[in-house]
Amino acid sequence: MYKILKKEELATNIFWMTVEAPRVAQACLPGQFLIVRSHEDAERIPLTICDYDREAGTIAIVYQPIGHSTQRINLLNEGDCFHDVVGPLGRPSELCEMDEEELKKMKILFVAGGVGTAPVYPQLKWLHEHGVDADAVQGAKTKDIVILEDLMGSVAGNLYITTDDGSYGRSGMVTQAISDLVTKEGKHYDRVIAIGPMIMMKFVCKLTQELGIPTIVSMNTIMVDGTGMCGACRLTVGGEVKFACVDGPEFDGFQVDFDQAMRRSRIYKTEEGRKMLKELEGDTHHGGCGNCN
Repeated sequence: MYKILKKEELATNIFWMTVEAPRVAQACLPGQFLIVRSHEDAERIPLTICDYDREAGTIAIVYQPIGHSTQRINLLNEGDCFHDVVGPLGRPSELCEMDEEELKKMKILFVAGGVGTAPVYPQLKWLHEHGVDADAVQGAKTKDIVILEDLMGSVAGNLYITTDDGSYGRSGMVTQAISDLVTKEGKHYDRVIAIGPMIMMKFVCKLTQELGIPTIVSMNTIMVDGTGMCGACRLTVGGEVKFACVDGPEFDGFQVDFDQAMRRSRIYKTEEGRKMLKELEGDTHHGGCGNCN
């Protein structure tokens, strides 16, 4: 069993949990995720690993109780246990595989949208621990739902908060902040890593492509089963079928067909839609098809 050591409400309906999971904590790297089940009969829920402490044997998750399964997770409190915690799953961030000296020469900008801040934080933390400075733009609709600001600020070279309504930090979307940093404030970036809602990542990529900055995105938001077998996170990357959970969750943002992914996610939400997609896509509907790496 996996005991919950800490539960905290970060903002309205956004929660942090610290969970005992020694094996996951020992093996995980930034960019990876895990699957939890709150109860024996509960649905499997993939959640990004927001933080980990190898010595303490703990991991942290951030979640929003929206559907039935995440509502059941939120019924658990400190001292309670998850029935299952499986991980780490997915491929680690490519930054973890790069030469450290080369990384130190790069100027990296992270772009975090809403709860996408949770998977951005461990990457910034990992870079900070390896002596690599990286900036971050953190966006939210309003000041009330800005999360993890202190943690982000402690590991980012520069942290730029922006809110859609201008209630805190800079005013406007994250794309406006990126544009201002590069075109008005003279900032240079070799790489952008954007994590958040698909629509945000799409327009970040549109902008960074115009600015000539290679961009990585995380497609963790479309994962359901987390093993490639449900077909939920099927997407097209560079003209090839990929699955966020087994081939990602991170991909070259310029190669992702965002319009197809967003359209497909809407269809997948209904039982009728899932049946239609399975019929249309045939053997490439799920990650067990042998057509993906």
